[in-house]
Amino acid sequence: MTSTPGGGARDEVLGRVRSALSGVSPAVEVPPAPRAAARDDLVDLFTERVEDYRAVVTATTRADLADVVARAVGAATVVVPAGLDLDIPGAVVDDGLTAAELDAIDCVVTRAAVGIAETGTIVLDHGPGQGRRIITLVPDRHVCIVDAAQVVADVPDAIELLDPARPLTWVSGPSATSDIELDRVEGVHGPRTLHVVLVAD
Repeated sequence: MTSTPGGGARDEVLGRVRSALSGVSPAVEVPPAPRAAARDDLVDLFTERVEDYRAVVTATTRADLADVVARAVGAATVVVPAGLDLDIPGAVVDDGLTAAELDAIDCVVTRAAVGIAETGTIVLDHGPGQGRRIITLVPDRHVCIVDAAQVVADVPDAIELLDPARPLTWVSGPSATSDIELDRVEGVHGPRTLHVVLVAD
């Protein structure tokens, strides 16, 4: 007949564990890794990560913004959201254009809500200057204006600034996908080309 160890055996085992741990120093609290504090460092990292996605980044000043955007658009037909607050000659202001009408337009110009340095991601919350989600998905080229002051270190920092009740579009480079043979195809689910215009403070 097999006997079950009683409480004495358990107490003995626990006593040995306590004895072994008695000389162990308490865990040392490790400080969190320092965040990139310098604005220039964040902007440089953001630029590097965005370019890693085969997107174009052009740095400019507020004084030259209109000229830089005009060059990015070129001769393309362009749609802009209401509230863009930038004059783009020949641009159509979206007033509820249909998907078919947007499909006939080459380029969209918007602003952004936030840029994430660690991932090279641009987040749109479709507020003023950003417009409806559809206008950032249908045209083949997206020119997105990001202020340097909008660039944060990482995703948690971005989440703190975003309203979860708003529609959020997260853009990491041009739209791309791969088939079963891993052949990369761009422009299937959104713009084939992303051009980020980074405006200095």
